[in-house]
Amino acid sequence: MELAYYSDYAVRLVNTEEPARGKDVLTSIEAVRALFGANQSAARRATEADVTRFRSVRARLRAVFEAADGGDETLAVDLLNSLLLEFPVSPQISGHDFRDDDGRPLWHMHLADHPSNATAGFAAIAAMGLAFHLTEYGVDRLGLCEAPPCRNAYLDTSTNRSRRYCSDRCATRANVAAYRARKRLEADRAENTGRAADSAQPTTAGTERRSEPRGR
Repeated sequence: MELAYYSDYAVRLVNTEEPARGKDVLTSIEAVRALFGANQSAARRATEADVTRFRSVRARLRAVFEAADGGDETLAVDLLNSLLLEFPVSPQISGHDFRDDDGRPLWHMHLADHPSNATAGFAAIAAMGLAFHLTEYGVDRLGLCEAPPCRNAYLDTSTNRSRRYCSDRCATRANVAAYRARKRLEADRAENTGRAADSAQPTTAGTERRSEPRGR
């Protein structure tokens, strides 16, 4: 499995909640199981108790993104290390899922969890994937969407570290809002300039009238 696959576990879980909008889709065992994606064997371990456990892990993962987004690298690493200690995994070489054209295994690294419950298994993979991403690309590659009120988490994989939004939709919405704000500012400035010119005209005329007797 690729690194992006593991780190995406953390993003998927964090984004089940949008605090600023008061939205939370992590309200049922079905929602918990959906987070596992194709890993149905792990999903089947989930029980109703995992809903609360998942929410607790989600809050801790969001805190990592918030610290990284705020520029506090040390705090982000400390928070992530606490998750790694609590939810350990064992790296293993695997080849059972992928074969080349000759049928030989395509060996790759696999993170094997040893969970006591579904939450522990998911948290272990999410934390390790996020740790790989952080150490490989940098803490500043963990971000929160800048399009208010979204604040969804994302992993910046751009070549120039330029990502600011969680999706194209949010990027478009933010650009449109910025464009409209500029247009309003330009209109206000034009209106204020016009008012200033209008208010200056009577003063100029009065000055000219007062100066006429002096010319005679």
